[in-house]
Amino acid sequence: MVDGIGASSGIAMGRAFVLPAWEWDFPEKLIDVADLAYEFERLYDGIRHSRNEIEQIKQEFVSVLGEEQTQIFDAHLAILEDPIFMNEVQGIMQRQYKAAEVAVKEAIEKFVNMFDLLDDQYMKERALDIKDVGNRLLKHLLGALEETMPPKDKPYILVAKELSPSQMVHLDTKHALGIVTMLGGKTSHVAIMARAMGVPYVVGLEGKLETPIQTGDYLILDGDEGVVHINPEESVIRQYEERQSSLIAIREKLQKLAGFPSRTADGQPFQLAANISSVSELEQALRYGASGVGLFRTEILYMDRSTFPDEEEQFRVYKQVAERLEGRRVVIRTLDIGGDKLLDYLELPEEENPSLGYRSIRISLDRKDLFKTQLRALLRASHYGNIQIMYPMISSLKELAAANEVLAEAKRELEWENQPFNASIKVGIMIEVPAAVMISDLLAQKVDFFSIGTNDLVQYILAVDRMNETVAHLYDPFHPAVVRMLKSTVDNARRFGTHVSVCGELAGDIRALPLWIALGISELSMSVQSILRVKNSLLQSRASESALIWEELAGCGSSEEIAQVLGKYAQHDIAREIDAAPPAQG
Repeated sequence: MVDGIGASSGIAMGRAFVLPAWEWDFPEKLIDVADLAYEFERLYDGIRHSRNEIEQIKQEFVSVLGEEQTQIFDAHLAILEDPIFMNEVQGIMQRQYKAAEVAVKEAIEKFVNMFDLLDDQYMKERALDIKDVGNRLLKHLLGALEETMPPKDKPYILVAKELSPSQMVHLDTKHALGIVTMLGGKTSHVAIMARAMGVPYVVGLEGKLETPIQTGDYLILDGDEGVVHINPEESVIRQYEERQSSLIAIREKLQKLAGFPSRTADGQPFQLAANISSVSELEQALRYGASGVGLFRTEILYMDRSTFPDEEEQFRVYKQVAERLEGRRVVIRTLDIGGDKLLDYLELPEEENPSLGYRSIRISLDRKDLFKTQLRALLRASHYGNIQIMYPMISSLKELAAANEVLAEAKRELEWENQPFNASIKVGIMIEVPAAVMISDLLAQKVDFFSIGTNDLVQYILAVDRMNETVAHLYDPFHPAVVRMLKSTVDNARRFGTHVSVCGELAGDIRALPLWIALGISELSMSVQSILRVKNSLLQSRASESALIWEELAGCGSSEEIAQVLGKYAQHDIAREIDAAPPAQG
């Protein structure tokens, strides 16, 4: 067994097909000064062919991957037009009299090496985009054939040193059982595409294999655990076959719940919404019976590109989501960048602790031009559905007032332009810093709703960086301090009639469902994959037990005690409940 990183969930079992590494090998060719104009024409002709090819790929695969995922190829087009990259190529040709393909290869190597030296996984993964675009350009300059791809008549697990988005779009998902790469990460373009395509994927095996994987080797790939078994024993194969069959059976049973109303066994209605980042995720959420979208992360619109998205581009995406939901609630969070989410074209200062630094609403209030562009797009899209706006990381009344002033400016501009929008659009905030909890009574009087962001709130309450492996064991969402702050927030919101929902990983954790029932929360927003499991537990739970649950929780002095209480009320029996559940009514 080899430990890697799970980048796309699922289990795959089958024979490996090892994709040969695509390396260009050609002699360095010098040219005469008289041929320089001809070489430049070859370069520009190669760029034109590459651009046309990328645009054709984008159009061909938009129906498969969704509009957001194919924006990856907008980033590739931007590289072809990037003046820094092209100036480097042209400079090599002019100063050293090298042929176009030689100059392109040297420029690729320079930028890839430069990105690889950065201590930033996101930037390292962007190096693959440079390589992908450069290789496409080299192919046209050299008239080379496409690299070898897997057979299309039998199933396989694709194994490669690394994959590019261009290779990924040509993958036949009917036969590609899974993917294993030596390099890459969870935030790579290929990982994003694998998740959208539903293909299990494990990355990060570089330096961990005693011998290379060969075509024909039998592999078991576990995208959830991030492990790969190479030519395993029969006992391991049987174990995973049983696990795979069990997962399929459970998934089929859970899928039956998609049309069931979300409510407790004693009839208390609940809203189980989805956290999404793209339209493709929305489609899956609706298949799983999501009541709406409780958190639409807009960061992906800003990532994997060279410039900020303009108002029109954002408007189209927000409008598409709103229309698809047909009146159901969609909460769209304004740009939450910084911390562990960076934009390569937004030069943020280096910080010793970026989670406590220049990020999120702080950037938006500092760059009001960008903030207003997004708010205008959101307001315009609100004319087409039930859009609600949410500000992230609010910690004071002053920040909330400043954000609302920009929103008011955007409304005035749209009124002057006779642009239709929902003038009474609801506005809320994420509760994700302790300061917001402590003044939640004041904030509740100024907003329409709270959404408790448990991921950040827990780490800020406990002063534990959840991305730091050294202290990760201290990240405890059931710590008494966390539970008490949740209680305080909900009580203050209830005093002023402010709606409260919960988003973040804890919302989709079955163990926490009795806690939400005890607190009187009736809306949870979670990852798409968690919706049906939580609904299954919800259907077996009883809202009438809320007072009893809280009475027991209130006296707990440790997370172990809290977990023990919650464990008494949490429901995990999938098969029994679904088989016994009555058909949905209305």
